[in-house]
Amino acid sequence: MKPALSYHSTIIPRQWSQLPQGEQMARAIESQLSQWWPKIFGYHLLKVGSLSSALDTSSCAIKHQISLNEQMEQAGVVAEPDALPFLEQSIDAVLLAHCLEFYPDPHHIVREAHRVLMPDGYLLLSGYNPLSSAGLLKLWPGVKQQLPWAGRFFTPSRVKDWLHLLGFEVMYEQRFFWSSLLGKHKPDSRWQKWCETYLGYFGASYLLVARKRVLPLTPIRPKWQRAPAFQTAVKGISARQGLYHD
Repeated sequence: MKPALSYHSTIIPRQWSQLPQGEQMARAIESQLSQWWPKIFGYHLLKVGSLSSALDTSSCAIKHQISLNEQMEQAGVVAEPDALPFLEQSIDAVLLAHCLEFYPDPHHIVREAHRVLMPDGYLLLSGYNPLSSAGLLKLWPGVKQQLPWAGRFFTPSRVKDWLHLLGFEVMYEQRFFWSSLLGKHKPDSRWQKWCETYLGYFGASYLLVARKRVLPLTPIRPKWQRAPAFQTAVKGISARQGLYHD
């Protein structure tokens, strides 16, 4: 298994239209997220990256939504995804849509999301599934310099391992959008519906919903040693024996 940390830069997509079938995939992600937005409450939703910022999250119960990316004209906050300019435990939900694939240290991005999240806060994370027809295309040398194959695809199980190590509880996993990302996507065709129904595990995209868990620390009370109020029986007998001996 290759390490998550990479020292090679790659192309970072700024819009869904830069990705093959990107706008259709964005609609599919919005459909998956729509079932979770009514369940998430709080004061602040942080959308990390240009792709996350472009998603429609108007149905979310959290009204204060912050878009963060590197381009000033598209962001409410200009910053890097792996250096979030927020205090610890200050955000109620974080959205990372197809972000980990295109940055050199994806594990650190997840750590930063964990740092700023409130206890019991939500992390909603989507990415490309390498165990799909789209993921297998990375083996073809002709697409290695093109988006999205120029990025690195991580399996959902590997991302879940990162989340568990940080203390997240993964509450939901779904794979969807069965497609090779070549040609036109026809969601209404019989073949596409059959693949979504029976081959959903090999969908081109996945969604993970995790919750930050913080275990309370139980203080250990010191065991105070109290001096006995009376002498032990052995010492008392010894003292009497000495008295009679004299």
